[in-house]
Amino acid sequence: MYKVVSAAEAVKVIKSNNRVYVQAAAAAPQVLMKAMTERHEELRNVEVCHLHVEGETPYANPELKDSFHVNSFFIGSNVRHTLAAGNGSYTPVFLSELPLLFKRNILPLDVALIHVSVPDKHGYCSLGVSVEATLAAIDNAKIVIAQVNTEMPRTHGDGIIHHTEIDLFVECNTPIPAHAFGTPSEVENKIGDYVASLIEDKSTLQMGIGSIPNAVLSRLTNHKNLGLHTEMFSDGVIDLILNDVINGNFKNISPGRALTTFLLGSKRLYDYVDDNPFVEMRASDYVNDISIIKQNPKMVAINSAIEVDLTGQVCADSMGAKMYSGVGGQMDYIRGASLSEGGKAIIALPSITRKGISRIVPSLKPGAGVVTTRAHVQYIVTEYGIANLYGKTIKQRVKALVDIAHPNHRENIDKTYFELI
Repeated sequence: MYKVVSAAEAVKVIKSNNRVYVQAAAAAPQVLMKAMTERHEELRNVEVCHLHVEGETPYANPELKDSFHVNSFFIGSNVRHTLAAGNGSYTPVFLSELPLLFKRNILPLDVALIHVSVPDKHGYCSLGVSVEATLAAIDNAKIVIAQVNTEMPRTHGDGIIHHTEIDLFVECNTPIPAHAFGTPSEVENKIGDYVASLIEDKSTLQMGIGSIPNAVLSRLTNHKNLGLHTEMFSDGVIDLILNDVINGNFKNISPGRALTTFLLGSKRLYDYVDDNPFVEMRASDYVNDISIIKQNPKMVAINSAIEVDLTGQVCADSMGAKMYSGVGGQMDYIRGASLSEGGKAIIALPSITRKGISRIVPSLKPGAGVVTTRAHVQYIVTEYGIANLYGKTIKQRVKALVDIAHPNHRENIDKTYFELI
């Protein structure tokens, strides 16, 4: 029915000076990535582009910089070193617009490396736990190589492709990378309490992964009729779905379904979404489209930040000029929630770093990137409370943010700000 080859044979189609797209997150095709890297001695100047990918990234080794250059659309910890080492770059782009880079031929693709489920009896494969920009990559790449995995769950939605759309198949039977999350700290639980207090029944949620989102979710067990429209989710939503807290009944977009573009979590999550019609996987230019998001009433977007200045500027992608992560979908959802009827856009962060440095600051560090502007921001939440900045003057914002800063820093950041102006 389709041509199966070894990984080593499949990646021979990759040539020097090619641009290669790699499917994101837990769907990163590790077998193909490893085989491509093993050809480093014969390849030169291959650009490997992707969002965050789970697992190993052997092509990101600085010693292979003549062979591979990493172009990150969102910088994961496993490739962060490439920016300083010189074998990597960062391309700022909203997640909602990433597919357009391929559709409009702004970044022409030579090869797409993808990871799919075994074809069904009709010849259709599923992109499983990650769709994001992969459909656009498949449609626009000259050659598509698929890692076909018996362990990849079959998910519903857009990510269903016929085997004829794939040029080369490499079979494997490997677990999907699991991502474990620690127990929320006392600070994160306090933040979770404040955020949960802003969420009304019949709201639709967007949130990322990590301790703060998990702390929020753990406090929603008595809520009713919540929805999920989010670029990603993890294990924290499963019990809320099973207990009918999250049912999607009051969403306008995909009512009665949880809408997302990629998934990351434990094997329990991957087993739960397998052949589950409640979970709808769509491309990021749909899931993250502001005009789509805003149609959900009471849309609540919960995102984080590295630091926030006293006027409400939110830095979420860099530490000063040093790139750390990326723009991702924060602005897509901040704007979508703001425009939603009864919506709320929330930035949640601890008041200080692990080293005790204030994350509420008089001014952002030199070179820091503003992901959410002071005109877009609504709620800022720390363990010391909630600052509603929407419609507030600069003077009012300063007071509100000083009030939720760590007590040890309040006087100093207030004084320093007024010395600056």
